[in-house]
Amino acid sequence: MDRTAVRSSNIRSVGYDPQASVLEVEFHSGGVYQYYGAPEHIYQGFMRAPSKGAYFHDYTKDRYPCRQVR
Repeated sequence: MDRTAVRSSNIRSVGYDPQASVLEVEFHSGGVYQYYGAPEHIYQGFMRAPSKGAYFHDYTKDRYPCRQVR
């Protein structure tokens, strides 16, 4: 999945697959996680959010099933 680099102290890049409704988040620590069933508006909000980390904690973490892919 293609990801877009973002400005964040914790998150390196974010990608989205609209056909599968999968949000992918890469952290500066090297971990990459996929969040399943995330609607596209969550991805769009993520990309617009001034604080990617706060948005992640408020709207993504622990809200969608996920797995670490790296």
